[in-house]
This record gives sequence, structure tokens and C-alpha cells, in this order.
Amino acid sequence: MSDYHVPVLLQETLSHLIGDVNGLYMDMTFGGGGHSKAILDKLGPKGDLVVFDQDVEAQNELFEEERICFVKSNFRHVYRFWKWMNLEKVDGILADLGVSSHQFDVDYRGFSYRFDAPLDMRMNEDANATAAHVLNTYDARQLQDIFSRYGEIRNSRTLAKAIVDYRKNVKPIEGTFELNQLVNPLVFGDRIRYLSQLYQALRIEVNEEMDALADMLESAIRILKPGGKLVVISYHSLEDRMVKRYLKSGNREGKVIKDDFGKPQVNIKQLGKLILPTEEEQKINSRSRSAKMRVGQRI
Repeated sequence: MSDYHVPVLLQETLSHLIGDVNGLYMDMTFGGGGHSKAILDKLGPKGDLVVFDQDVEAQNELFEEERICFVKSNFRHVYRFWKWMNLEKVDGILADLGVSSHQFDVDYRGFSYRFDAPLDMRMNEDANATAAHVLNTYDARQLQDIFSRYGEIRNSRTLAKAIVDYRKNVKPIEGTFELNQLVNPLVFGDRIRYLSQLYQALRIEVNEEMDALADMLESAIRILKPGGKLVVISYHSLEDRMVKRYLKSGNREGKVIKDDFGKPQVNIKQLGKLILPTEEEQKINSRSRSAKMRVGQRI
């Protein structure tokens, strides 16, 4: 494992995820392999780990280990691969959401406002739509919606209009620094926070992150064995709210469905309270500062 990605809430993950050391586990976001390596270290000789990642650069971090199987795919397709691989029900699933520190820190992927780069932001580089495509083809109402919904930007309408006017009267928006310069006069409050919210909104839209998360959570409930654990680490309120709804109700809407006798039809439950990184971890791993962990158990 390289410094590609420092695993967040590692000890908490291991203690909540692993029950049977010879069971079958899944890591939905392999990244740099930090969580996966630690999980394998805890598993016994008959334990197996299936890992998912859609980023080709993550596959370059794969290490030699006969108990691991790498699937190059978005985790939203986990049920399809689970059936295709003819696997048994799973003992535990980990999903560490968001962007890896590597993706933020390289200067050519366009995930960060800190580097001058093409506005790409695709986690799967085989996908078609980029952040530049979103900025240059969405109409003002569509842009306002994603800025407000995914970035919680307060002047999203003004921002959307400025982008549409710029691309119409000046040129298509191509790079991160060009976008930053366009946005600077519109910054509402702290500049770093504003740009972070803007880039987050674009990244979520480009990668369809919320729909992918919903698909993965629904699939996780289907493939976990009774008593199996679901551990999800999220980094912004949109993700955390969706995870919380699923652990409460087993569905995207967060509505508990009852049978004819009024008995709730819920097949997963949240274990314990929300888990946050310690102050010590936050000091040594900046990515952990916004992390939140929830743990569910299949009923």
C-alpha cells in the first residue's frame, strides 16, 4: 500500500465489520487498499474479500493476495456481480464514500480547485460526462438545482446565471482556474468553503454519486446474511442522511413500510450511535475531519 489513501476510522471499521474471521467480506471502495489490507490481516486463511473500484488508478494499488478479488466497477452494480460470481451471502460490507486523498492531490484529474487542470472529475475515466460538460451544456435551472442540492450553495441561482452568461458571451469553461476566476466575484462567505461546495456539487453530478449510493445500499441489504454488518463512512450531510434513512427503513425514502397488522417490514437496523474520528486521528489525517460512520446489521 502506498500513500495513495490513508484509511479513515480504521480500528473502528475492523471492530464493527468483522465477525467470522473466515467469512466473506466486501470493500466497496478499494482506493489505495488501506482498509482492504487491514481487513485481510484480521481474516483467517479461509476468509475472502471482494473489492470494488471504478478508478483504474486504484487497480494499480492492488497487492498480491490470493484471498482478494478485484472488480473494476462502480459499487452500484454490486448485486449484479454478486450473482454473476455465484457468491454466498456476505458477512460484512464496508463503503468508504467520497473521493480519495490521491484523487484530490493529483494535479490532472480536476477534483480540486487548488490545481490548474481540465474540469474532468470523473472517478471512472471511461465515463462520458465531465464537469466541463455539465457546466457548458446544462441550462441555468439545471445548474441551480445541482449547486443548491449537492453543494448547498446559497446564491446558486446567481452562480448558475453567471456561468451561462460566461459560456454564451465569452467561451466554454474548460479549466479549474478559469472556473475559480469566474466564481471569485460571486463568493458568498468563506472562499475555500464556497469553492469546496461548488466542486463537490459538480463531482456528485458527474459521478451520479447519490443514485449510486442508493443502489449500493439497496443491494447491500439483499446480499448480506442475517447478522451481517454494513459499515458506511460518509463525508457530507447528503450521504449521511441517505445512509441514516436506509438504516431506519431499508429504503431510499426513509419511510417504514408496515404489514397488514402494523408490523414494520424492516430488514436492517442501525447499531449504536453515529461514530466520529477521535481528535488524535483528525490531527494526523485531515480527510477524517468530516468523516461520519454508521453501522447497520442485517436482520
